[in-house]
Amino acid sequence: MRTRFGIWFIFLALLYCFADLEAKTLDPYKVLGVDKNASQREIQKAFHKLSLQYHPDKNKNKGAQEKFAQINNAYEILSDEQKRKNYDMYGDEKGDPGFQGGHPGGQGGYTYFTGGGPGQSEFNFRPGDWQSTGGRGGSHSYSFSFGGSGRPNSFGFGLDDLFGNFFGGGGGGGFGGSHFGGFGSSTSSQSGSRRSPKNFRAINSQIFKKEIVDQGMSWLLLSYTPSLNDQHLESIVDEVAGSLDGALKVGSVNCEKEVSLCKELGIYPRRIPRVFVYSYKGNEKGSLVEYNGDLAAKNLKSFCQDHLPRFSKRTDLNYVEQLSNDEKLPRVLLLSSKKDTPVIWRVLSGLYYKRITFSDAEVRDVSDPRVKRLGVDALPAIVGWLPNGDKHVLKTGISVKDIKSAVLDLSTVLDNFIKRSKKAAAQAKEQSDSDEKQIKLLSRSNFEVLCGEGTPVCLIGVFRSSKAREKLDSVLSLVSHKSLSRRPNQASGSRDSVSYALLDATKHESFLKAFDKTGFRSSDKLLIAYKPRRRKFAAFQGEITTEEVENFISSVLNGDIPFRETLDKPALK
Repeated sequence: MRTRFGIWFIFLALLYCFADLEAKTLDPYKVLGVDKNASQREIQKAFHKLSLQYHPDKNKNKGAQEKFAQINNAYEILSDEQKRKNYDMYGDEKGDPGFQGGHPGGQGGYTYFTGGGPGQSEFNFRPGDWQSTGGRGGSHSYSFSFGGSGRPNSFGFGLDDLFGNFFGGGGGGGFGGSHFGGFGSSTSSQSGSRRSPKNFRAINSQIFKKEIVDQGMSWLLLSYTPSLNDQHLESIVDEVAGSLDGALKVGSVNCEKEVSLCKELGIYPRRIPRVFVYSYKGNEKGSLVEYNGDLAAKNLKSFCQDHLPRFSKRTDLNYVEQLSNDEKLPRVLLLSSKKDTPVIWRVLSGLYYKRITFSDAEVRDVSDPRVKRLGVDALPAIVGWLPNGDKHVLKTGISVKDIKSAVLDLSTVLDNFIKRSKKAAAQAKEQSDSDEKQIKLLSRSNFEVLCGEGTPVCLIGVFRSSKAREKLDSVLSLVSHKSLSRRPNQASGSRDSVSYALLDATKHESFLKAFDKTGFRSSDKLLIAYKPRRRKFAAFQGEITTEEVENFISSVLNGDIPFRETLDKPALK
């Protein structure tokens, strides 16, 4: 009997101690110094301020590390809406109410349950039952529940654990690493389970190579290991990424999982996680640059902005017409009152740097004559030039709500301009192909190209009337695109062995007399196969048909037709 009395006495003492600990649980609102109705922004600001004050790297005072852990725990609860709701309702972020409102029990008392309700293990006592231990009598009884066998309870342990540890029975477990109440101790924060950075995209080697390297978009990257997770640093990165949403992307690299990537990039964390920006400040392909400044959102944001793409060339408005000289890519010019290239324009210059050439210029007023000449009536404005030199006013009076929406809106403008450029290029190619199909008229300006010494054989269609010209142009156009007359010339490196041209005999009699004394006056149309380097030629004055011309060219290329020396060096005057 005495032994049993001793057991219950010890149990009551423990119950009193744990109840006292439960009552002294840290309040996350008090830890952060915010009101219970505080907004997420207010909670975040308070967390930043206190984290800077008590961060172990900054504060070496005794108790700073424990205070820092409490701050992190508080923020973990209040920054998560569900955990915050659970804490507000039950005093426990996990939704475990501990001492719940009970139901009337027997003999004027109350019975309380946790995590189970009636039918679960519970412990009842009434004052009358404890008078022998010195307890005072009363008119109410109280009940405290510890759940079923091995079940958790408001103190963090089961009834079997309690008796098992103190009396050697049951299934152990003890109090090591216990979590008292709704708000954990610093030990729990340091050694408990870790979570990866919230809302950050997990980056592996494949994603890094395909979506980050040389893609024109800046990235804010956090390298960490689960054991070195820093909620303060994570929160700062999250805030900066939010303020620059649309200008950069954010990701995290778990170096415990992506070991080879972290070693390859040299980003393995040391005592705390590390922050990097994939920067385009130094080169076009980009590179990782580590942030080593103060742990403040303002400083990190400034660092990120400094490392955004810089593919837009600052231009003097006096020389803006030179923008139309590029023959490869379309070009765009931003006119704004900004002294430096705007952030949004820098972002766009990175996203499109392989497809568009960017520039920008400072303009004080739209009344500037140089601006009016460009056809701009409101600022900011974007003017574009196609590769062929055609100018287009793409957008004027640009309004910006935020970075992300502005980038999306202007991306649509640039995408449409690229489509217009491609369409113009396709039309130019079509025209060029059409021009190639037409046999060019021989002149002083193109003589060296068509019939110079670099050409093996120059086939000249000579005409004296418009009808003869049409006939020669039609036949030579067909023949010139057949493989027989386009055999590669290995000696000169030219693809074509034969070049084709037309000559107006009525305007170039002297040229023809270099081949024949009479200048072929008796012929309305004829062909001259001329070898410039040897100054030799062969003439065909037969019927001009596709078949006859092909036979003539074949004989020329195979050496089956005799060539004569010219009387003089042919030259156009």
